[in-house]
Amino acid sequence: MDPVPSRGNVADGQPVDAVDMIAALTAAQLVFPDGTTQTFTADGRTTYVDRGTPSAGEWSVTGDGTFASFWPPTYRAAYTVRWTVEDGVRVGVSFTDTRSGVRYDGRYR
Repeated sequence: MDPVPSRGNVADGQPVDAVDMIAALTAAQLVFPDGTTQTFTADGRTTYVDRGTPSAGEWSVTGDGTFASFWPPTYRAAYTVRWTVEDGVRVGVSFTDTRSGVRYDGRYR
């Protein structure tokens, strides 16, 4: 079952619209290929867990729909967020760093 309420069909790789960002990120915990996980809350908080060690950060959506993250004390990054769709079902999202182009693929748990 698709974990995100449908506002119409989306294609694999389609950018997540700014109005859908909260639903896309808070639908479920994300699991990355290396086993790390990330959880987002609707109030702009996020927890990333790497080998059992959590780190807390903040996130927001800018006016143009870009995802922005902040990890205290100084790390800031911006990402384009795209849907991962398999057989018509949204199974996760990918984050592509707007500066480096590095992509991170997260699947809903």
